[in-house]
Amino acid sequence: MVVHETYRTPDGSWVAPAEVKIEGSDDDRHAVLAATGEPIEIGPIEKMSKSKRNTVDPDEIISSYGADTARWFMLSDSPPERDVEWTERGVQGAWRFTQRLWRIVGEAAEIARAAPAERPAAFGDAALALRKAAHGALAKVSDAIERLHFNVGVAHLYEFAGALQGALGGTEKPSPGLAPGLAPDFAPDFAWAVREAATILVQLFHPMMPHLAEECWAALGHTTPVAAAPWPEVEAALLVEDTVTLPVQVNGKKRADVTVARDASNGDIEAAVLGLEAVQKALDGKTPKKVIIVRHRIVNVVV
Repeated sequence: MVVHETYRTPDGSWVAPAEVKIEGSDDDRHAVLAATGEPIEIGPIEKMSKSKRNTVDPDEIISSYGADTARWFMLSDSPPERDVEWTERGVQGAWRFTQRLWRIVGEAAEIARAAPAERPAAFGDAALALRKAAHGALAKVSDAIERLHFNVGVAHLYEFAGALQGALGGTEKPSPGLAPGLAPDFAPDFAWAVREAATILVQLFHPMMPHLAEECWAALGHTTPVAAAPWPEVEAALLVEDTVTLPVQVNGKKRADVTVARDASNGDIEAAVLGLEAVQKALDGKTPKKVIIVRHRIVNVVV
């Protein structure tokens, strides 16, 4: 169910949200009639109903923010089995994110135009990191949609959009021998990765915001609708991390975390753990009796 605050005049009459102006901060919120300035009582959050007049006109929302914003907010706020609290602040946040997506895709499209048609034989660190973020998001959002956990999928999309935006703002300079005509600040492998990431991003938010997705899809140079495109496939190899972070315990009490190569030997892991300042402090000069390593899960130092 969609719920909303209720508002009443001093004489007990219900007032619609569109007629109310909220003033003050979260700690000191108060409401007045927008037309007259008359004080209004802010009541409990209840199911939207005509009798209590706490409904929001969909036409007004679409006119002000667009249908995609309404869809995105509804899906991002709560899972289907819980109530959705409709708030103006939440809708505005969703609308700002649609603007952010449009800007990110626009920036990516500029770089994507310089990308080679064929997939590069190898990828540098920046390109590989972006590809891992893209395929990681693809796997997570696909799973969330299948499970009807739309708010979880939206959360992963926020994270992926941030990763792509960060990559666009901090790209590496191209290596010597950059192909003629390529945008001077972007190596071919990175430009290809940006095009792939932007394509995946648009396809992932398309089920939630179809109108924006079609505009972004066209901005990326596609001539057919994104709705007709097949769902992208995950490259499983990109989901495997090169490093793993393990919790470190001393006599069963957690003292630190250690990050090591996924294929690091037990000897290398033990050396890294015993070199941690927090572990040294916990040992207090004592020699550990043994170091128990559970691969890819935990390390326990026994004194």
